[in-house]
Amino acid sequence: MTTMKAARLHDIGGRFIIDEMPIPTPGPNDVLVKVKTSGVIPNLKNVTTHFPEWYPFLPLPELPAVFGLDSAGIVKSVGSAVTTFKEGDRVYVNPGVGCGECGYCNDGNPTLCDSYTFMGYFGFGVGSKDIFKRYPYAGYGQYMTAPVGNLIKLPDALDFSVAARFGYLGTAYSALRKSQLRPSQSIMILGATGTLGIGATLLALAFGASKVFVVARNQEALTRLEKLDPKRIVPIRMSDKSIHEQIRKQLPNGVDAMIDALGAKAPATLSTDSMQAVSRGGRIVQIGGVEGPIPIDPHPFMCAQLQYIGSLWFTPSEGKEIAKLFESGVLDFSILENYSYPLEKINEALNDIESQGNGFKNFYITHE
Repeated sequence: MTTMKAARLHDIGGRFIIDEMPIPTPGPNDVLVKVKTSGVIPNLKNVTTHFPEWYPFLPLPELPAVFGLDSAGIVKSVGSAVTTFKEGDRVYVNPGVGCGECGYCNDGNPTLCDSYTFMGYFGFGVGSKDIFKRYPYAGYGQYMTAPVGNLIKLPDALDFSVAARFGYLGTAYSALRKSQLRPSQSIMILGATGTLGIGATLLALAFGASKVFVVARNQEALTRLEKLDPKRIVPIRMSDKSIHEQIRKQLPNGVDAMIDALGAKAPATLSTDSMQAVSRGGRIVQIGGVEGPIPIDPHPFMCAQLQYIGSLWFTPSEGKEIAKLFESGVLDFSILENYSYPLEKINEALNDIESQGNGFKNFYITHE
């Protein structure tokens, strides 16, 4: 075989078209992966339809382009300088690529690089255009190339379907690390029943949190989360009652940390309400990107020594730590309901996740 199938976007706002493309050849420090699964991105239709207008500072790849995050598969071949992976290895491809040369990249923090780019999605700076040209392949193709440093070996116990959720789980994991949550401490997950929120909830339990306050609108979904660990998970329903008052009624001193995983169109008032439930010296980590701006009164923040922290994606080293949590059995994602689609039904999958998706459903593309 010298060619592969790939779903490519040809026009902004258009549908994905199945094209025939040459199978790429890995560079000296790259790996060629035969993709088995790739996540269906809930926000992809917004990205490919509205981002040029909404966020012109976040560049997209030059069209036609292959999209697709959260890809996992089997190593097919490796570049001449690669020694840590071999053909047949089961891997997850972290799509976040930095320039590889700046101080942040050298320190293992590519998410801070000015050129940081999601292969198969969008970029964060002017340097993204060069990275898109260097790595134009992604998960909605049967094969893709990636820098060897972006690969994470998957334990046999971790199914490729779960790996298709790795990006959201990794985003929550990095946020929890930044929150410095310690065993026996309490935490609030705002937007707990969404894709990010469920991962954050499961990880907070794995981190040893004594109380995990899960905040969302849907009572049925909250009850489902509570059943995971009734002694530690405390459901808080968004209603006419203030969120912070509901929490402080049960925990007068407030929670030690807060993860804001609300979606991009959620009102900022939900965030500002919830922040009032954070205890003195607590940390608030933003990973959802609520509809801002968020007004913060500096005086209470200063006096209570609160911290408001933004967190983007996760590093390859953090991804390796997550893989070890699965390998040890600390993390269990059997709560997810899997919805698999062949590549040819990518447009149907995007419509379905938009109309039927929730945090408990795991939508992904499978390649034969």
